[in-house]
Amino acid sequence: MEAVRYSFQDEEDMFMVVDLLLGGDLRYHLQQSVQFSEDAVKLYLCEMTLALDYLQSQHIIHRDVKPDNILLDEQAPEIFQSFVSGGTGYAFEVDWWSLGVTAFEVLRGWRPYDIHASNSVESLIQLFSTVSVQYSPAWPKDLVSLLRKLLTVNPEHRFSSLSDMQTSPYLADVNWDAVYEKKMDAGFVPNKGRLHCDPTFELEEMILESRPLHKKKKRLAKNRSRDNSKDSQSENDYLQECLEVVQQEFMIFNREKLKRRQEEGQSEAGGDDASGDGDGEAEAGATDDDAPEPEPESSSKLSMCGSVCSSPGSC
Repeated sequence: MEAVRYSFQDEEDMFMVVDLLLGGDLRYHLQQSVQFSEDAVKLYLCEMTLALDYLQSQHIIHRDVKPDNILLDEQAPEIFQSFVSGGTGYAFEVDWWSLGVTAFEVLRGWRPYDIHASNSVESLIQLFSTVSVQYSPAWPKDLVSLLRKLLTVNPEHRFSSLSDMQTSPYLADVNWDAVYEKKMDAGFVPNKGRLHCDPTFELEEMILESRPLHKKKKRLAKNRSRDNSKDSQSENDYLQECLEVVQQEFMIFNREKLKRRQEEGQSEAGGDDASGDGDGEAEAGATDDDAPEPEPESSSKLSMCGSVCSSPGSC
């Protein structure tokens, strides 16, 4: 999982500032006809398994696992864009299905099913119930067996947890601690001397996107001006009230400030330990009146990240 450094939002979007990953995403490398080795894909599969296991422990369904959302650095892939609770009709099993589709595509270069955005739900149900996935005869039987478990249509019989994955003979030799600590050989390392993205995508956003970011300031100002000129003041008041509620509920996160607070707390604790037994008597005689004052609201909000992160500073 990629570390979030800062997060904030405005009327239209939520922004997350993360470390710069220059290796590009898996989709870009697939489009560049990169042939990923089986060992490289096996490592990606294990790393993504750990990522999904963490999301599942936090009651988060990603819902969009695909090569486009898996970014590469020198060590491991990073997964982006997740949805808390997943939305109506989704369960954790959907992410493991997507993991199987992703692993198949990275290995073979195309998806296991020929699906388009225009396909109806009825046609997809028909497709999944009648079409068999064609696995490469060159793949090991244990790999095919694992992919079958991930691509099982019935979610009740699908592999959908870390413990399920660890029972696979294909992953029996995996050192999961080494994978977690990023001590495994990456297999495929993007060339640091070149740009691993297509600049035309950025250009397309500026030209074709209905709400491009570079025009946001002017667009928001125009919207506010138009809203102020409307007679429907009650509706505007309601929308403003909703916006204020969102702003109150959304916590602005600053990783650097949190890190400094933790370091200050550790140094204060060290100073207390070095003060010796002289403070012991004072502490022994302390009463309820000497209890420390409650932390300010900003501090309590920052501490909320402990309920989301697996460890301090890992957000």
